[in-house]
Amino acid sequence: MGATAGWAVTVYDKPASFFKEAPLDLQHRLFMKLGSMHSPFRARSEPEDPDTERSAFMERDAGSGLVTRLHERPALLVSSTSWTEFEQLTLDGQNLPSLVCVITGKGPLTEYYSRLIHQKHFQHIQVCTPWLEGQGLTPLLGSVDLGVCLHTSSSGLDLPMKVVDMFGCCLPVCAVNFKCLHELVKHEENGVVFEDSEELAAQLQYFADAFLKLS
Repeated sequence: MGATAGWAVTVYDKPASFFKEAPLDLQHRLFMKLGSMHSPFRARSEPEDPDTERSAFMERDAGSGLVTRLHERPALLVSSTSWTEFEQLTLDGQNLPSLVCVITGKGPLTEYYSRLIHQKHFQHIQVCTPWLEGQGLTPLLGSVDLGVCLHTSSSGLDLPMKVVDMFGCCLPVCAVNFKCLHELVKHEENGVVFEDSEELAAQLQYFADAFLKLS
């Protein structure tokens, strides 16, 4: 065969098959487990039947074993971080909806950012920072209501795999903008893109309004 001219094809990552929406029973067990360690996951009120299992988000009926979502529950947001100086986006908490924010990850500035979060004194937002790896993170992504990505690329060519995984779990995604992000997140088509904390706050409020209509 004769030589052919070289050419390149861009091949995009796809989520692994296990990144998918979690069934209600698995979500409930995960929330009960996290509630034993993190107060934002604990029930806001006690059920009438003491044998009924309840978290902040759903409950399992003691008689039927049926798991249902609570009507008046906070929205659940997840983000992951390496806790470095490159991830400095913070919100002041004003005019933000009722949210439980789960921020996972490990990094050199974990304690610094934890102190910064506690100093915010949020009124409607609860934040917890569990370390969830591998199989622990997968069911969480399949159980939450919204994903936020603060990943940027120094080269401008590194698309965030965490967004790919969120899409696999059918999560709506808010992602901070950078050079090539449009190849993955198409604004107001499969997610929304923000430039700064003010735009993110506005998107969270819009999401919360839609969430309240559906819950």
